[in-house]
Amino acid sequence: MRSRTAWAAACGATALVMTTATGAHAEGRGDIRVVKTVVNGGGNVIVGTSKTIRFPIDITVKDNSGVKKLTDVFTFNQTNGYTFATWDGNSSCTKKSATTSVCRATMTIDPAWIPDSDTIDSNRVAGVWRVDATAKANDGDYWISDHIAEYKVKRAAQLTTVIAPEKVAKGAKATIIGKLSRANWEDLKYHGFTGQQVKLQFRKKGAAHYSTVKTVTTGDAGKLSTKVTVASAGSWRWYFPGTTTTSLKVAAGDVLNLK
Repeated sequence: MRSRTAWAAACGATALVMTTATGAHAEGRGDIRVVKTVVNGGGNVIVGTSKTIRFPIDITVKDNSGVKKLTDVFTFNQTNGYTFATWDGNSSCTKKSATTSVCRATMTIDPAWIPDSDTIDSNRVAGVWRVDATAKANDGDYWISDHIAEYKVKRAAQLTTVIAPEKVAKGAKATIIGKLSRANWEDLKYHGFTGQQVKLQFRKKGAAHYSTVKTVTTGDAGKLSTKVTVASAGSWRWYFPGTTTTSLKVAAGDVLNLK
């Protein structure tokens, strides 16, 4: 079983709290309330193998005396309770009215921390996460709010497109290959993602948009390969719509010309 001591030393013991994802709950004192929470502007949080990710949690708070600050923000996987996101304890509150402010806490995820952050396969921490927070008012009122938002933390994906040959006669066939891989948070490397449906898309030369031609399932090591009959010059690419735990990814287009 993996030790969590190193994580505690680097990130603070509170980041290691194993919290059970129960139903919504709130308690406190006075009339202060959390009325809205938006994570990362409403988008998914995508985590790879090396780049440190920072994302905002914007919490709208209301109290008749005005809002002072956030005193605690915690976010974790709602199914297994694990987390590798940390908060430095700072928040900025933007006043919207005499009683309402939007308070922002910025969370940090460093992939280097992930392998030592849990006692399970770290990849299982991808999926639906929730937010808990405590807010404080100017008059001393406080409110402890559990499960105020849900969002997804996903493993980053990589996708490539290669055409062979890159110049063919009209009506001839060309082979479009590629590879789909995703971040493995255990060894911090990218591994092929097998058994996934990926769309092959084409954009005719001079056109503004791509359209889907067919859907292909990734094989061994996430490899993709299919043949197409070439009717005109243009760009081909692979498009992966993502899953609950893996990010959407669009490969760069590769140009196919006519002889």
